[in-house]
Amino acid sequence: MKLKVNKNKCIGCGQCVSICEDVFNFDDDNLAEVIETPVKEEHYEDANMAKESCPTGAIEEE
Repeated sequence: MKLKVNKNKCIGCGQCVSICEDVFNFDDDNLAEVIETPVKEEHYEDANMAKESCPTGAIEEE
């Protein structure tokens, strides 16, 4: 699975980072970024939960 963060939608709330810090982190602008791509199989469940939990729908599958 390959994920990306749409920077135009991200508000930097940190929900994804708190759910799955192995895949998401903050960039220099304090917006979320994907740090593991493609996502390793052992992180699929948490990464998908983070994607579904994003309040603005900024996490997208490529």
